[in-house]
Parts: sequence; structure tokens; C-alpha cells
Amino acid sequence: MKIIVPMAGRGSRLRPHSLTIPKPLIPVAGQPIVHRLVKDIAKVLNQPIEEIAFVLGDPAWFGDDVVSSLQDLAKDLGAKASIYRQDQPLGTGHAIMCAKPSLSGPAVIAYADTLIRATFDLDPDADSVIWTKEVDNPEAYGVVKLNANEEIVELVEKPQNFVSNQAVIGIYYFKDVSILKDKLQEVLEENVMNGGEYQINDGIKRMMADGKIFKTGTVDEWMDCGNKAITVETNGKMLGFLKADGEEQLVAPSVKLDNSKVIEPCFIGDNVVLKNTTIGPYVSIGHNSFIENATIKNSLIQTHTVIKNANLDEAMIGNYVSFDGNFKAISLGDYAVLE
Repeated sequence: MKIIVPMAGRGSRLRPHSLTIPKPLIPVAGQPIVHRLVKDIAKVLNQPIEEIAFVLGDPAWFGDDVVSSLQDLAKDLGAKASIYRQDQPLGTGHAIMCAKPSLSGPAVIAYADTLIRATFDLDPDADSVIWTKEVDNPEAYGVVKLNANEEIVELVEKPQNFVSNQAVIGIYYFKDVSILKDKLQEVLEENVMNGGEYQINDGIKRMMADGKIFKTGTVDEWMDCGNKAITVETNGKMLGFLKADGEEQLVAPSVKLDNSKVIEPCFIGDNVVLKNTTIGPYVSIGHNSFIENATIKNSLIQTHTVIKNANLDEAMIGNYVSFDGNFKAISLGDYAVLE
């Protein structure tokens, strides 16, 4: 089994955080989004992973340190890491085709801005499985249309009339991904574009036209990381799941508590100092941060950050930030938000 992960986009909706760190690498509950996604997919598949192919963007943003971390991620899962580049933002279909040498055999394709919780077996009779989540407002999503045999016969983007409530979440399984590769090659050669981009759906629709069987794989939880509010919410949900699982140590032994308390679930990284502070629930704090005279809940704080005299809820604060709630002078860069 292979996993193909297009992650070339930087994530403009998550600015200012994605100005310095590509969105798939922003930590949620202590680990980069893409790391958690790949690990969760491997757990769901419950079979050996032969190769993980990452499609990255501009080396100025996805540099050697990023490549090294992704290689380590693949190694930890017993897989080979393949690194490809998408030099132009020409859509999902184009991104997948940038990994053309890896497009053979059984594979999962997953876009690196989402997290899941799921337990199911892949249907052995299906040529492809499209993972979906039941939603209350299907008109806001791309959804699948099913026939009487529960097979996917059509993909409909933001339907005005009810088609189904099963939204496509951006994770796909192909029994032989080379078939998708051939169809996407046709899309590229014929210059079939939607919204100025080459889309994976145009390849999938050609597979359906050839009679390939598509089924749904329904996830229990679909957690997006599209913008700040949703990412903070996802952080909280993931902390709850991790606490229930009991598989990860969420509070590092090196955390120093000085007249402070932690209300679980929280992630607190190495060498964090908390002084006269209450943290939690649902807070992540990156390593080497210092927090004093603060109450923080439902928030996501990255590394090497100093926070003093603050009462924060639903906050997202980046790396190397200095924030004092008793400020008299401030210096804020582009896209900064104080609410």
C-alpha cells in the first residue's frame, strides 16, 4: 500500500500563521497536521505501508528541514519516502500527477489539511473508495450520489437540490492508482480545466464512465484545519480523542508548574514553564514557552512563546511571540488579529 499526500499549498485562509509555516506543518495537539493525518490513515488501513509520496511546493517554503521531517515520518511507519515538487498551483489533479512515478498499485490519496477518526475495512469489491462524512448542510460541500447498490455514480459539487448528505472529505483509496493516473493524463493532454485548475474529480468521473466501482468509506470524525477558528476547534477535539486513547503522553515530564494547574485534556511540550497560571481544558502549548499570570482555555499556542497577564479563550498564537495583556505599546505585522 502507498499513501500519496499532496501538500503544496501554503494555506492562505490560515494567515498569519501560514505566512512562515505551511499549513500542513502547523502543529495540532503537539504534532504537525500532516504527521497526524498520515499516522491515522496508516492505523485505519492496518496493513504495511510500502511508500509515502509527498508533493511539496516551493523549496523556499518546503525546504530541507521539511523534507527531513517527512522522511522521518515515513521511516517511523516502515515506509520509503518519495519527495516530489509541484512548481505551479494547477489543482488537485495536477498535484497528484507530479508524483507520477509513484502512481502504481493500491494507494490512498489524502490532502493534508484535514484530520480523521475512523474504523472500517476497505471493500474488496471496490475499485475505489471515497471517504465521506455525513453533514447537516450538504449544499456547502461536494457530495456523492449513490445508486441502489450503495455505489457512487456521481460527484456533485455544492448541490442546490438534495443529492445526499455524504460529503467528500479529500481522502481516496484506489485498488490500482495507475488507472487514475492514466485518466488524469488524458485530462492534462486534453487541457480539461475547472476553475483554471486540473481536478482529481475529472479523472474519477472518467473511471466511473468506464464502469469502475466506487464505494464510500464513512469516517466517524472529520476535522478540518482550514482557518483559525476551525483549527482551534480541531485541536480541542483531537486532545479529547488522544486523552481517551491514552496512547500519547500529552504533558511532558519537564513541564514546570509554579502555583499553576492544568485542566485536562491539554498538550504541553518540553521545557514549558507555567507560573500563577491555569491552563485548560483543550489547550496545546509548544515547547520552550513561558506563561505567567494567565488563564488559557480552548487555545493553540506554538513554541518559544511568552505570554503574561492574559485571559485567553479560542486563541491561536504562533512561534516566538511575546504577548503581555498589560501592553502599552504594540508592534503588529501583516494579517495580525486582536479581538
